[in-house]
Amino acid sequence: MKIWQTFKEIFTTPDLKKKILWAIGLLVIARILAHVPLPGVDIEALRGFFGRNQIFGLLNMFSGGAMENFSIIMMGVGPYITASIIIQLLTMVIPALDEINKEGESGREKINYWTRIISVPLAIVNSYGMIKILQSQQILSNLEPMQWATILISITAGTILLMWIGELITENGIGNGISLLIGLGILSGIPTQLRNTIAVLDTTKIIGLLAFAVIAVLVIVAIILANEGMRQIPVTYARRMRGNQSSGGIDTYLPIRVNSAGVIPIIFAMSMMIFPGVIAKFFETARSPWLAEGAKNIANLFQNNLFYGIVYFVLVILFTFFYTGVIFKPDQMSENLQKQGGFIPGIRPGRETTEYLGRIISRITLTGAVFLGVIAVLPFVVQAATNINTMVLGGTGILIMVSVIIETMRQIQAQLAMRAYENY
Repeated sequence: MKIWQTFKEIFTTPDLKKKILWAIGLLVIARILAHVPLPGVDIEALRGFFGRNQIFGLLNMFSGGAMENFSIIMMGVGPYITASIIIQLLTMVIPALDEINKEGESGREKINYWTRIISVPLAIVNSYGMIKILQSQQILSNLEPMQWATILISITAGTILLMWIGELITENGIGNGISLLIGLGILSGIPTQLRNTIAVLDTTKIIGLLAFAVIAVLVIVAIILANEGMRQIPVTYARRMRGNQSSGGIDTYLPIRVNSAGVIPIIFAMSMMIFPGVIAKFFETARSPWLAEGAKNIANLFQNNLFYGIVYFVLVILFTFFYTGVIFKPDQMSENLQKQGGFIPGIRPGRETTEYLGRIISRITLTGAVFLGVIAVLPFVVQAATNINTMVLGGTGILIMVSVIIETMRQIQAQLAMRAYENY
């Protein structure tokens, strides 16, 4: 009943309805672009290549099938995400960038501008590498210089267009546009995976499919609990007297979420895991025997599920600590509390508060990091347990979709609450 009431409020609020319809319209345009192909490729051979290769299958899943369609947006928002990773790393090591990032809205606009600029050469390099890989697999024929230029410009323009659509959704619609595009891309691949699973389904795999469904439900519940779970650190603000008026004396809490990093560590780790395999595929056809043999060994190594899962798990944990360290700085939190007259009961302000917050954040981050790592490698475990290889959604895709849905719902509820307050 409450859900229907929420829907009713959404579509009876003109501004909110406009934002939601605007976001839906742009997402539909993005899905149309995913089916606009470039010429010169054997589509059936291309789909077979992505179906056989796990690494490129993941890439195709996150592009919403645009890669196997050889679409103009086949690279998706991957170059933009890679550029964001580069900028965040540079912000950590270059003090000047860190100062710009602290300038508020103007600083964030500068950082976003540089991220967009870096996305262009990255899109060109990624497109070139992908085309060379397809040529090495005899999926794409040799191209003339003009054909090269046309395809590279088209794919790069498609990436920039998709990035622009994502920013338009963020500015004028509801939710984070880039996250919505990634989530929609994952969601759009589910019908095809179900169709492929049903096509090869027999009596021996029915139990596996039921187990897959049960695991999926349990994973969704675990993700929701992890996303909503938090540690509430009590904070007390001292009472201040100004003339006859007093202020402060408030007991509140500082919330630290279990999964404060969201899906960012998994996306970062996936980008790192995909990179060696892509480069190795590129050099498999090198003229130097040692280089070709080394590239083939690396490619085979990253095709090993055990090795891939272990490295992936470790990278997710490392990136979780890295990203949490970027957004949570105990010294700054302690300083801000002290400036505002706040303190944690039983803990002295200053160094002791910093050390206390550091311990709490480290413990919570470890729990969240292990959870994200388990979610990341879950597809390998599920496929081994159920013997179903046609469902590649896995925990990562579910985590992204659930996180995107939860965040979008929060923004919608915030908009409804704000309008209810204004009307009141």
